[in-house]
Amino acid sequence: MSIDRRQFLKISGVSIIGIGAAGANLLWRGRLEALPAEEGLKAKKWAMVVDMSKFKTEEDYKRVIDACHSIHNVPDIGNPKDEVKWIWTDTYEHSFPGQENKYLPAAIKEKPFALLCNHCENPACVRVCPTQATFKRPDGIVMQDEHRCIGCRFCMAACPFGARSFNYKDPRPFIKEKNPEYPTRTIGVVEKCTFCTERLAKGLMPACAEKSNGAIVFGDLDDPNSEVRKLLGANYTIRRKPELGTEPKVFYIIGGSKNA
Repeated sequence: MSIDRRQFLKISGVSIIGIGAAGANLLWRGRLEALPAEEGLKAKKWAMVVDMSKFKTEEDYKRVIDACHSIHNVPDIGNPKDEVKWIWTDTYEHSFPGQENKYLPAAIKEKPFALLCNHCENPACVRVCPTQATFKRPDGIVMQDEHRCIGCRFCMAACPFGARSFNYKDPRPFIKEKNPEYPTRTIGVVEKCTFCTERLAKGLMPACAEKSNGAIVFGDLDDPNSEVRKLLGANYTIRRKPELGTEPKVFYIIGGSKNA
């Protein structure tokens, strides 16, 4: 499901009745800011390729996670129960269930995989959100509008990738150093990776891609000349839980080149 400005006006009109002018202004601003900017980087369908061979040390993972979490004011709660995460790591077994076997090389089986929202072509989270706080942009990015989120967590139940976090506590006291250029969240709302839409609007690549030393590549899946398409054409890649039909747009290179 995608949304354009005309659809947004219809949704806003219904919302105004229930929340009043002040609240509607917040919804208006939040939704319009989440739509693609007229200037900045554009694509018909944004996608990401993660080359796991280039993640060699713990510092390689930490660098991209810290880059994302610091600029987006992601809190460090300090315990797994209340954890909020936009990028994280997990084992191959947990990341790609159904695609493992006992003959997997130890280098793959024991390697941490960098995970994030898959910005699916057919996102289950969008279908179940009762307020359309979760919606899909025309360029394929799945957004989370905290102004519209009522904290029902239906999206979390629907997402098969564990890519969404809920603020059980006020996150603001747990932010080490606030980035004044990005909004903080409140207790009772869901948040997740947005492919750095605020950076795309300024002509910048996502923070994780920028800090990954080439391990994460971002580009237009519909452009045959884009770097992501070149990587997909030259390497064997896998996606998380492809059997579910959500069509993730994050691809993982786990082996060598097809031409190697």
